[in-house]
Amino acid sequence: MLKQTLSHKLLQKLSPQQIQLMKLLQVPTMELEARIKEEIEENPALEEGKEEKDEFDDDYDEGEVTEAVEDFDINDYLDDDLPQYKTSVSNHSADDDEKSVPLSGGTSFHDILKSQLGLRKMTDKERAIADNIIGNIDEDGYLRRDIEAIVDDLAFTANVMATEEEVEDVLYLVQDFEPAGVGARDLRECLLLQLERRHHGDIAIYTAKKILEKSFEEFAKKHFDKIKSKFEISDEDLKEAIGEITKLNPKPGNSLKESTNSKNIQQIIPDFILTEEEGELNLALNSRNAPQLKVSKTYETMLRNYAEGAKSSKSDKEALTFVKQKLDSAKWFIDAIFQRQQTLLFTMKAILEYQKEYFLSGDETNLRPMILKDIADIVEMDISTISRVANSKYIQTPYGIMSLKYFFSESLSTSSGEEVSTREVKKILEDAIDAEEKRKPLTDQKLTDLLKEKGYNIARRTVAKYREQLNIPVARLRKEL
Repeated sequence: MLKQTLSHKLLQKLSPQQIQLMKLLQVPTMELEARIKEEIEENPALEEGKEEKDEFDDDYDEGEVTEAVEDFDINDYLDDDLPQYKTSVSNHSADDDEKSVPLSGGTSFHDILKSQLGLRKMTDKERAIADNIIGNIDEDGYLRRDIEAIVDDLAFTANVMATEEEVEDVLYLVQDFEPAGVGARDLRECLLLQLERRHHGDIAIYTAKKILEKSFEEFAKKHFDKIKSKFEISDEDLKEAIGEITKLNPKPGNSLKESTNSKNIQQIIPDFILTEEEGELNLALNSRNAPQLKVSKTYETMLRNYAEGAKSSKSDKEALTFVKQKLDSAKWFIDAIFQRQQTLLFTMKAILEYQKEYFLSGDETNLRPMILKDIADIVEMDISTISRVANSKYIQTPYGIMSLKYFFSESLSTSSGEEVSTREVKKILEDAIDAEEKRKPLTDQKLTDLLKEKGYNIARRTVAKYREQLNIPVARLRKEL
């Protein structure tokens, strides 16, 4: 029997201005310049240059404005007293030497995925979902964000109401993009996505799929006897199946990253400039993040003229509405740029304070464990906002230009109870493997024992995970004759 029920659900919807700010936060310095140029071309009420003193008197009589314009205050548009800091942050002079260095840029991994998106037939809603999914795929090609979190992101930042099932359906489409394995949520799914595209008539591929689908844990732990017994296969069959698996790419994003890096080298402009003087750290926002923008005086004059003559004709009223909308849009954009600058600075200052030891020394082992929530709590902003700030942003330090993502890492405890960054542990692993005897390379267990001797509480599977993240193969594949 069907039953009808009423339920209440609260949804937070962002205003167009908030959505605009969220989008601008994601944009790095180089793309910001293009975005501003695009906005200026589309909106004649927005201009480059310093804000000039308003020549109009402030005694404009709004009483003569007709009903068509009674719902707005003309002084909101003629002289907003836009403070100069909104359009020209003087943290770092445009004439100062940026000392930027060539880093891999050009067509990015995400650009290539988005170009494939453009070739697919989708509804606007599906395209918005796919765009969000692609934005959450990391450099290794994995989707690390939960489906539920993506649903929330779409609702809060794009006003797109989607169910988890709809996001899952679009994810399956994205997982069909090149390279094979992209968009996977874990290693098992990544390898299976690649095998799906291989020749299905091959018995070795068929066996490899069965192993990954039904015995992934045993495979990861190299419990090969259990696998042979479970699937009733011979040593040779197992060897061939594992041979097919080892041909797969555990980090599909790297294949695109390498191709784009080799073909496209350009300057990456840092979003922040960090200098050190007598033990004091000085942070500045790159001047290219602080463009000088202003509202067009011509449009302000047009608004006044149309408002004064609003009674004359219907076309004047329509023109008045158009001019008002353009002025609104210009002011919103200028304000969004200012808010972007402030959010970037607040966030970077929090990171700087959190990782002060590292920034003073340049020693990677001084990096503290730090996750997005740590910084979000300090600046009292949402985690998704911090994620947008950290994404595709760079800082120029005395030790080189670095991605903001570099400073985030999980923690690991030592035998003394101290919390250390996983980056410190990875550095020890990397050094140990570099120095190993290549004829008898260190197994994950021996690496685990080595770390425990140094006082780190760590499991062998964690060592294996870190080794994979460093793109270092297992011991048997590192062995040299």
